[in-house]
Amino acid sequence: MPFKPREPGEFPSLGWECLAWIEENLAQPDCAEYQPLVLTPEQARFILHYYRLDPETGQRVYTRGILSRPKGWGKSPIMGAIGALEALGPVCFGGWDASGQPVGVPWSEFTTPKVQFAAVNEDQSKNAYGPLLEMLRDGPAMRNYDIDPMETFVALPKGRIEFITAGALSKEGSRPVWFSADQTEAWTQSNGGVKLAAVLRRNTGKLGGHSIETPNAYRPGSGSVAEETFKALELQQQGRLKRETILVDHREAPEDTDLADHDSLYRGLVHAYGDSARDNGGWVDIERIITEIWDPSTDPSDARQFYLNQIVSSSDSFLSHLEVDAIEDRDKAIRPGDKIVLGFDGSRGRVRGNADATALIGMRVTDGHLFEVAVWQSKNPRDPDWEPDTRQVDAVVRDCFSRYRVVGMYCDPSGWTEHVSAWEAEFAPKLKVKATSSHPLMAWPRGKSAAVYQSLSEFRQAVVNRDITYDGGPYLRAHLLNAKRRETRTGYLLYKSSPESADKIDAAYAAVMAYKCYLDAVSRGVSKPKKKRGSFVL
Repeated sequence: MPFKPREPGEFPSLGWECLAWIEENLAQPDCAEYQPLVLTPEQARFILHYYRLDPETGQRVYTRGILSRPKGWGKSPIMGAIGALEALGPVCFGGWDASGQPVGVPWSEFTTPKVQFAAVNEDQSKNAYGPLLEMLRDGPAMRNYDIDPMETFVALPKGRIEFITAGALSKEGSRPVWFSADQTEAWTQSNGGVKLAAVLRRNTGKLGGHSIETPNAYRPGSGSVAEETFKALELQQQGRLKRETILVDHREAPEDTDLADHDSLYRGLVHAYGDSARDNGGWVDIERIITEIWDPSTDPSDARQFYLNQIVSSSDSFLSHLEVDAIEDRDKAIRPGDKIVLGFDGSRGRVRGNADATALIGMRVTDGHLFEVAVWQSKNPRDPDWEPDTRQVDAVVRDCFSRYRVVGMYCDPSGWTEHVSAWEAEFAPKLKVKATSSHPLMAWPRGKSAAVYQSLSEFRQAVVNRDITYDGGPYLRAHLLNAKRRETRTGYLLYKSSPESADKIDAAYAAVMAYKCYLDAVSRGVSKPKKKRGSFVL
């Protein structure tokens, strides 16, 4: 019997049974007397979505979860609760009841469950394991189940709960049904975190198990597990993953939060901490957090990362996550007949085995709104045979000229000189804005020079000052955030983080060319509406 919703919009989830199990079996930690563990609405929503099911098959929708919150929100205790739940509770689909609602059964009906709390060192691994022991020892679980919560592991009637560190990579071959990965923004190659995450995922996949990461905001360029997970989310949003299996629950302060302004900072912190803030009925003293942030020894970037949970870019980033997100406007629809300009970065080369991307970005002249027309890049960046389909690229360019009123198009012709020349021959006579009289579409015919640096600076200022908007295109966003500044003799240019990196930046350059073409259109008065003959303006 398939799922039968009880109300419009309802989705099947084992989360309701799981929430009831937590309240009936676990104790609230850090309490002098026993109190049942009751999760906040914010935490409960995460549980409901994490245990969401496919309405036809009953399979779990998500294999991985990301719960990203600021320091002190309570990520470790809720992981302790979920660890106990996975070890003993009704987390597996056992069929539909007579009302068409899902029924949960424990892992022990199918296998011997092993639950692991993982971190790069032992002290960190006990962040969730410590509260777990309190929840079990002080709660009804002790009489409801035959368990022995010891300092090093919890013996279950069938299976065990344990903690694991990066130094225990002999665990390859272990078969956990669930693991939590704490503070993955600090899991890197150097401390063994990246390898540990890979081992855990392989092991969990053998039994069809699941996992949750609980990072603070990551630092771009760190190469951390959290950063790679968020990159996978970008691929998921771009539709480049065959299945959407990652649940992301990331909450951060608004991008315009001012660390120096008390009211702005207070509002930002209350938003980031959500239900855990005292203002919302929780336990976090926001004024105490502000004291920490304003302490002279606290680095502002650390304050934004750990307390505001904002993804703070590295010092060489072209644009920050906050700056790009601040100009996103998905409500500005681009319509046929709109007056636009185009930027085209068409590379067909590869660096250190990585195939470059080709990008076509548009910008509406009347309001300076950027939009992603198309970006061509390989799903496997190291595919030795991949190249963009030149006929498809040509067709999309021509479609733009038929669909919109294109008044200018600036291109980097590298690798595409023949195609750009053909577009010049056909479309240049109709253009109001031209790069040069001899090559109307070739903005950078001799490579990237001082003029390119000027265009980069102008574009960056437009973004920082929020003079322009963009449509939230996932490729454009990713390429803008991937771009790193590198100083040259004539100013800085944009590069990938390293030559070996599979990250792309081509759409960033295409956007810069579109903006340069837009500025030239504005300076020539192209953006102004034409006056009808005999009309006048009061």
